[in-house]
Parts: sequence; C-alpha cells; structure tokens
Amino acid sequence: MCSGGFAKCLGITLMPLTIVCVLCNILLFFPGGKSVDSEHITEQVWYFGGILGSGVLMIFPALVFMGLKNNDCCGCCGNESCGRRFAMLSSILFAAVGVLGAGYSVVVSAVAINHGPECVISIYGTNKTWDTPFSNGDYLTNKTAWSLCLEPANVVSWHLSLFSVLLVMGLIQMGLCAVQVVNGLLAALCGDCCGCCGCCGGSDGAV
Repeated sequence: MCSGGFAKCLGITLMPLTIVCVLCNILLFFPGGKSVDSEHITEQVWYFGGILGSGVLMIFPALVFMGLKNNDCCGCCGNESCGRRFAMLSSILFAAVGVLGAGYSVVVSAVAINHGPECVISIYGTNKTWDTPFSNGDYLTNKTAWSLCLEPANVVSWHLSLFSVLLVMGLIQMGLCAVQVVNGLLAALCGDCCGCCGCCGGSDGAV
C-alpha cells in the first residue's frame, strides 16, 4: 500500500473515534443522564477533553491524512515526486497536533477518573449538599463506596464509563497519529513504495 493510501486509512479510522469522543464529552454534561445546574457538573468536564482535545484538534489531522491519497504517486501528472514529499512532511506537523490533542484528552480523563464525579452526598429536606466524595481513586476498587453518591442516580458508573471511553479513544488516537509520523517520515525520506503506472495515464511503473 502507498504511504498516501495508508494515511487515508488512518484518517478514516480517526473520524469515528473523534465523533465518539465529542458525544461522550457532551453526555458528561448530563450526569447520570440528568440535567443539573452547571455548578454541579464535575470540573474536568469543563476542560472539554473530548470536544476540544480528541474532537476539534483531531479533525484537522484526520482530514489531512485522508487528503494525502490525492498526493500519492503522480503528484503533478508526469512528475510523481512533485508535492508528494512536502505533503507527507506537512502531515507530520498535523499528526503532532493530533498527538497533543489526544494527549490532553487522556490526561483530563485520567484526572477525572481518579477524582470521581461531583454528586449529592446528603439530603436534608429540600437542601442537598454537593461534593466530590472520592479524591484518591479508591472507589475504583471499592464499588460499595459508590453509595456515597445519593443523586443523580448511577452518576458514578456514568462518570466512570464515559471518561474511560475518552481515555481509551484518546490513547488509540495518539497511537494512530504516532504511526502517521513514522509513515510520513519514511515517505518523505524514501519515497512511496508504489509507482505511477496508470495514475495519470502513464505506463511507467517506476517511482
């Protein structure tokens, strides 16, 4: 497979991951599937790790990777190296942006998982006390501690599940962008593995 074609596959893979991360971050604004006042939403949700880091910043690398196929083989109809190596080098910069964005999402998710969600820990009549009862991640191995959160219902599993998805998706995105860094370097330094046969109507298969 040509390096441009391989990059396109990476870009196509990144797009659904990006969509999943954005949706997860949006759902985190509704703890336990409930609408609550903004001041009671877990702090790390407002860092927009899924929307900004694994979302917006990941769209640009994904689109660039998918467009590299057009620079593959005959970049200028008869001069197969024209523009191709520069495109591959530029993709490395976008891949670096993707790594930083996904890395940001991973860090935010890890911190959020460790701290746990904000929830109601006591109810006195109509007065509800909100707090973050888990501060050191112990609740991850002690499921009975989840009962400390009285409301919203299932807020701990909601928080843990969505941030875990963001964490895993971010790691996968970082891996895919890192692969493109290697792919782009090899393509820029060594050229593509494919020839230009039939690419622009030519018959020469040599690169």
